[in-house]
Amino acid sequence: MSPDPEIVLAKVRALALALPETAERLSHGSPGFFISGTTKGGKFFAYFWHNHHGDGETIVIVKTTGRDEQALLIELDPDCYYSPPYMGPSGWVAMRLDRDDVDWDRVGDRIAISWELVAPRRLLEAGGR
Repeated sequence: MSPDPEIVLAKVRALALALPETAERLSHGSPGFFISGTTKGGKFFAYFWHNHHGDGETIVIVKTTGRDEQALLIELDPDCYYSPPYMGPSGWVAMRLDRDDVDWDRVGDRIAISWELVAPRRLLEAGGR
């Protein structure tokens, strides 16, 4: 478990909120990042969990294109990726952030890809990220 999840959350927050029209709010007690101004309060594209239900892990959960991409990511790097509870069956993937060798460029890329998957056309046509 991360000795200071606030430092890790600050990094995730900076990556997520750097994307156009994003905001943060709690979702089931954990920080969630969404595109504001979209239907019914915005579409979420990332969630930060620390010790969720006592699992001892610090993770970010991001969207994928579906179960095939999720399975491929997990197969290619099971030390980084796994299928998270509740959201995994919908194709979301968790990235472990409580390791010494976190590749923050990769985390940022996956957060941005997740943003692109839920962004409205007007944001994508305006140049996206």
